[in-house]
Amino acid sequence: MALVLHTYKGNKSADKALIAAEYVGVQIDVPSDFQMGVTNKTPEFLKMNPIGKVPVLETPEGSVFESNAIARYVSRLNGGENSLNGSSLIEYAQIEQWSDFSSLEIYGNILRWFGPRMGFMPYSAPAEEGTISALKRALDALNTHLASNTYLVGHSITLADIITVCNLNLGFATVMTKKFTSEFPHVERYFWTVINQPNFKKVVGEVKQTEAVPPVASKKAAQPAKPKEEPKKKEAPAAEAPKLAEEEEAPKPKAKNPLDLLPPSPMVLDDWKRLYSNTKSNFRGVAIKGFWDMYDPEGYSLWFCDYKYNDENMVSFVTLNKVGGFLQRMDLARKYSFGKMLICGSEGPFKVKGLWLFRGPEIPKFIMDEVYDMELYEWTKVDITDEAQKERVSQMIEDAEPFEGEALLDAKCFK
Repeated sequence: MALVLHTYKGNKSADKALIAAEYVGVQIDVPSDFQMGVTNKTPEFLKMNPIGKVPVLETPEGSVFESNAIARYVSRLNGGENSLNGSSLIEYAQIEQWSDFSSLEIYGNILRWFGPRMGFMPYSAPAEEGTISALKRALDALNTHLASNTYLVGHSITLADIITVCNLNLGFATVMTKKFTSEFPHVERYFWTVINQPNFKKVVGEVKQTEAVPPVASKKAAQPAKPKEEPKKKEAPAAEAPKLAEEEEAPKPKAKNPLDLLPPSPMVLDDWKRLYSNTKSNFRGVAIKGFWDMYDPEGYSLWFCDYKYNDENMVSFVTLNKVGGFLQRMDLARKYSFGKMLICGSEGPFKVKGLWLFRGPEIPKFIMDEVYDMELYEWTKVDITDEAQKERVSQMIEDAEPFEGEALLDAKCFK
């Protein structure tokens, strides 16, 4: 008897087993005549899964339900001679860890966000807000792990990646727009890298990210027209109620950023950014000289930053994505800062070094509070009376190569 997977077409949870089957070389049949709401209510189906849920895998030894359990079963077929389940006990445990994490913390919250909007569950705006917050917290944890790892466990795809990417696929396809996922650049890189692997594409085909969160499904059924009632007498208190509600909902004035309250500076940041962008030749003589002519040490401060965990930067594109994500999260500081990030070295481990110009005498508190990457770097204030430090600033602005004896893998500017 062949393996038979009972499910409806397009079930992303069922894809877990089908993708695992591609990796281990197992054939699974998927009946094309399955009808959700019909087939899964038959006595034959309920013998395999008493509560009628899909997917269900029919095997010669008996049936298996729950998508993760089915994927685990399939991944161990053909003698388990594959790397899907790791090469050691600790890798096996970590695969189980990420599989459970993505199912409970990511897929569960995606479903609680998507389901009410489609009318499958009752909708509540406060509940949705809490769900999105919980999902972001989970994605942030995943993003942090992927900042220094190409895959979840080890150096190749495992069952953890199959289960996690299939769980993410529901979100990317339904509610997680580009604006939403851009907060988690390492998750984005990971998802598109894995989902486009040949064994994934055989099962899921071309994947497109949703462009908008679906509107909340209307819960109001059409009501028969009511007979006209006699006009009621005006009641003054009731008439005042809407006005009161409007007054309560009036937006409060937005608090000013403390940096906007600093004394005016003769250095105009936009003028420096314009000079930097428009200088095409003699950069040292024009842009660098212009920077030092403009620089106001009373109104601005310069800072060197060095990544604390350079020994983890073994893969070039992962390191570049790490820096790119940091710059993306720094967007809230664009009005008050200018930055250069250099990725140094011709091979791993790559060194990440930066130079930042901030409004004010210290690193602004709102940046330290909001951008978690700041804690991943050692920050040192530049002493411009030290000619060596001043020259280092100039070299970082102009992308001097070699920089401190090393080639530049890349140089990124924040302006």
